[in-house]
Amino acid sequence: MTPGARVAAAIKILDTIRSGTPAERALTAWARGNRFAGSKDRAAIRDHVYEVLRRRRSSAWVGRGVSGRSLLIGAVTLAGLDVDALFSGEGHAPATLTPDERPRPLDELPSSEAFDAPEWLVAEVCQDLGEDTAQQIFATLRHRAPVFLRVNRAKTSLADVISALAQDGVAVKPHATVPTALTVTEGARRIRASQAFTDGLVELQDAHSQAAVQALAISDGMRVLDFCAGGGGKSLAMAARGDVAVTAHDISARRMSDLPARAARAGAEISIVTDPSKLRPRGYELVLIDVPCSGSGAWRRDPEGKWTLTPERLAQLNQQQADILRTARQFVAPGGTLAYATCSILQAENERIIDTICAEDRDLHVASQRTWLPGKDGDGFHLTT
Repeated sequence: MTPGARVAAAIKILDTIRSGTPAERALTAWARGNRFAGSKDRAAIRDHVYEVLRRRRSSAWVGRGVSGRSLLIGAVTLAGLDVDALFSGEGHAPATLTPDERPRPLDELPSSEAFDAPEWLVAEVCQDLGEDTAQQIFATLRHRAPVFLRVNRAKTSLADVISALAQDGVAVKPHATVPTALTVTEGARRIRASQAFTDGLVELQDAHSQAAVQALAISDGMRVLDFCAGGGGKSLAMAARGDVAVTAHDISARRMSDLPARAARAGAEISIVTDPSKLRPRGYELVLIDVPCSGSGAWRRDPEGKWTLTPERLAQLNQQQADILRTARQFVAPGGTLAYATCSILQAENERIIDTICAEDRDLHVASQRTWLPGKDGDGFHLTT
């Protein structure tokens, strides 16, 4: 496919998304219906779509509209690409721009549009963290996230895995502050086919998520419960910390369906429990709950969430988070630790939820709290213990 044809395909997909279809479903449906497109074509089209989703407000302003075509006109202009070359009307490229479609000047972009987020959300983050920090965060969320790997220290060393990855065309460098993390600098799309990945020497995991696991007080002989395990990334990371008995639980068996194969690949023993009645009350020295949340710290990876979150949905999440905290409390052994985590930067999902639960249960007290903000070193993440 030509660059212009890729833009035309992205326009169709964006119009499908605008009609209410989730982005991943729209991308998958297009790929299935256009099997002539190669892997490089699909990757380039995906990049166009996600570039728009990260910068939807500014793309709409620059491109003078909210149709897929207008959004792509704005997005390619923001990216510094030649809009006339891509919208040439030649072959399968989109038609040339009309005078009314000429992009607006970038130096006139209003600051309100440059946040690239709903106004209520901008106000929320400004109130929580201050306007300067909020500006930095929203500027970061307009760009693609770095790719990070977690080194499985139970099976390999940092130096050995760097060498192994290089043999398969994946270039990495050690993370500045997280000892288990590698930042991928080249060949990210080759990771899953690499021997190091196949052999369980590395896992894809955000560096700040790894930092949160490293911050947990884990020692040999501990019984650990990952109460909202999802795909099990943190279960695997905790199992790699030492001789610990890790139990992974999630209300959805489907979310944990890949965990047995991942654990086998990593050489980790993890007990998988889907029925909460099978868990041991007061039976775990550490209970980690990475609760469902807005995902605001990871919106570079899932920018749709930035536009679908509403105050009403946030309130629903807050109720769910509080309920999970109350439920998980019963599984903590006397003297043990309850660790609350989100991939959110919103205090409504972090500090204020903890304050609510601690006010209800005077036996609970906060030992430590930290929020990692999204940036070059990782996604936004929060941990309270």
